[in-house]
Amino acid sequence: MDAAPSARRPPLIEARDLVKSYRMGDQTVMALRGVSLQIAEGEFVAIMGASGSGKSTLMNILGCLDRPTGGSYRLAGEAVQDMTPDQLAAIRNRRIGFVFQQFNLLARTSAAENVELPMLYGGVPAGQRRSRALAALQRVGLGERAAHNPSELSGGQQQRVAIARALVNQPQLILADEPTGALDTRTSEDIMRLLTGLHDQGITVVIVTHEADIAAWAQRRLVFRDGAIVEDVRQTPQRGAGAGPREPAPEGAA
Repeated sequence: MDAAPSARRPPLIEARDLVKSYRMGDQTVMALRGVSLQIAEGEFVAIMGASGSGKSTLMNILGCLDRPTGGSYRLAGEAVQDMTPDQLAAIRNRRIGFVFQQFNLLARTSAAENVELPMLYGGVPAGQRRSRALAALQRVGLGERAAHNPSELSGGQQQRVAIARALVNQPQLILADEPTGALDTRTSEDIMRLLTGLHDQGITVVIVTHEADIAAWAQRRLVFRDGAIVEDVRQTPQRGAGAGPREPAPEGAA
């Protein structure tokens, strides 16, 4: 099916013929094989595929963490494939919020201080950093946990801190790589409700997942195989539709 963005919405992401190859000894491994796609501003997209299918490689390129071997990529109209490392860092800080499976929080740093980090890199004054960090934590329901270190928070709360950190610079795009992979079913649904709420507020959300029940929350599903998109379909989001049991959530884990 044709899942191209609506003509009424300009593409936030526009990739054409992306190729990514790696040298492994005497062999060349093709991670991406001529991938082309557009994602409109305000879409909610899930990317699925088996390990080694190319989905994480694509996510790294879309997040300006890596550059393609060939092809072109424009983010919000800016051609990024030939940018310098400093230019890529600047566009990441300005336009993109990242959420990872393992949270990537500093262990001996409070929730508020973890959320402040992207603003620290961006040169935001200290007073403004703290007020914006507290507002972001309040937005994800953790305003009263701002002074807690990650070890004092449940897995779901740690992921909420990570989402607050992703939000604090007011990005156009959130890229979430297996955001529920380390969480139980109930907490996963809480995190997906939060991401859905952010999407409802106009933020473009792209998630990588291997779980069909998580992909079902999105409006559009891409499936990768052998470095290429083999399926690109629009779907009616199924909020909280489980595809199978996981471990029950412990009391207060969300």
